[in-house]
Amino acid sequence: MTGGRRLTVDPQTCRTEDLRPAVAWLAAGGIVAFPTDTFYGLAVNVRDAVAVRRVFDLKGRSARAALPLVAGSLAQVTAATGALSAREARLARAFWPGPLSIVRDAPGWMPVEVHGGHRTVAIRVPDHPVARALADAFGGVIAATSANRSGEPAAPRVEDLGALADDPRVFVIDGGATSGGAPSTLVDVRGTQPICLRDGAIAWSRVVESLYP
Repeated sequence: MTGGRRLTVDPQTCRTEDLRPAVAWLAAGGIVAFPTDTFYGLAVNVRDAVAVRRVFDLKGRSARAALPLVAGSLAQVTAATGALSAREARLARAFWPGPLSIVRDAPGWMPVEVHGGHRTVAIRVPDHPVARALADAFGGVIAATSANRSGEPAAPRVEDLGALADDPRVFVIDGGATSGGAPSTLVDVRGTQPICLRDGAIAWSRVVESLYP
């Protein structure tokens, strides 16, 4: 792999075929920086344990930290992680596509490197056409950890990626500025009571209202 690879796309007209170079990079075990509905993220093939370790090394992220996922559609979510529960389905109808991540049991096919041994993964369908098109073009769920070194600010624009954009392991999709602001809200509704694991772009009060209309 060589550095300096970049693809500029218009989010309003981006098609899956436009992203073939990035998909080839993912398939080869590389890392792709791409825009989401919150910040730029880093994608890898979640079935490739070596690629997953590569993105943890790039970020300086603890191997015990789980790697979040994004999907191009609800169908991709269920294909990768199984049918939704009644509560999860309510959240999906209310907030997907959008910045709400749902914690689910990790499927058996998923490398332990993805969930860090916790046996759970957070997944969402983002409200950004490039993010969804990338997952669709790749043919399945992809990683969506924030495109920054751990402990540093998230990147709302390509210009904010800094040294990550020049790393030889990274292919950059420049889709313009993202909305920035707060990260996705992280929720767990597997137990008796819903739990907010991270406050984010969707207010917790809205989540609760969607579950108990």
